[in-house]
Amino acid sequence: MANVQVKLVKSLIGSKKDQIATAHALGLRKIGDVASQPDNPQTQGKIKKISHLIEVTKA
Repeated sequence: MANVQVKLVKSLIGSKKDQIATAHALGLRKIGDVASQPDNPQTQGKIKKISHLIEVTKA
């Protein structure tokens, strides 16, 4: 199974609580944090929810 690299590029300040919780679930807490996640439907849903705050690259 492939992985995706997720990087937080915008601040979570001012975001909704569910978006902050989604970022934390992906392992992102501070700007610049990078996490490797499996490329599956659950991860894709999380990425879609906070797509305006992150950058995604295939790993």
